[in-house]
Amino acid sequence: MFTSLAIGGAILGGLGLLFGVILAVANRFLKVEEDPRIEQVEGMLPGSNCGACGEPGCHAFAERLVAGERAPGGCTVSSPDGIVQIASFLGVDAGQEAKRVARLHCAGGLGRARQLADYEGFSGCRAAVVAGGGGKSCSWGCLGLADCEVACTFDAISMNPDRLPVVNVDKCTACGDCVVACPRDLFEILPLDQPLLVQCKTPLSAEAARELCKVACDGCGRCAQDAAPGVIKMNNNLPIIDQNAALTLGDPRATVRCPTGAIRWVTGDQFQDRPAPIREGR
Repeated sequence: MFTSLAIGGAILGGLGLLFGVILAVANRFLKVEEDPRIEQVEGMLPGSNCGACGEPGCHAFAERLVAGERAPGGCTVSSPDGIVQIASFLGVDAGQEAKRVARLHCAGGLGRARQLADYEGFSGCRAAVVAGGGGKSCSWGCLGLADCEVACTFDAISMNPDRLPVVNVDKCTACGDCVVACPRDLFEILPLDQPLLVQCKTPLSAEAARELCKVACDGCGRCAQDAAPGVIKMNNNLPIIDQNAALTLGDPRATVRCPTGAIRWVTGDQFQDRPAPIREGR
């Protein structure tokens, strides 16, 4: 019995030693040397691993920078001085990419969206959806239970008195955590310099929409008529904004005739007053 155990142990030990030697040899001859600049560049990045650059983390972005596949300005979270520092270190142009931020497609807070009941269950939007929708009459609007605020690791989202999330565009890194957290898909990552924003997702139209919420889009289509050609089209009773066209052809006049204020003109995190009508009688 003892002899059998000893033989078994020796065999296992021998196999372990053999595999160890094989791995050591493989590491010696197959190892891919990493450019030491990658670690240095990564140290110059914010280290937030937020994904705003489109890469899975700062290390991956540093690899792309050193390979010459991305420009330092692709990190929209870095400070201007930090971007210049990286560009100087690599001897490349800093480049520039538009900052992107999370935008909320709902304005139906307290006093605007009709409340059917008070939700008193587990505090969370996903739980409220499962337990009957959280008490709001609008099945597409914000529930106001702050899942997005909890999910935001950069402290960029806070709930206002109307129980709607407000995004601090200076802190927002466009990481997308709020997009994932919202059970009603109300957040979208958009360019900061694209001011047209539709704050509604209900597919209903006319009185049916307005019955649910005072600021609901009622599908009238006036915004699409008043916007520059190609910027807005109506789909399923909602205005759909072509983001590329809006960056160059966006016009606040698209918001003028909206009867409920569902489409807004926002610069930074400030919603602007509606401009003067396009022309008399419209």
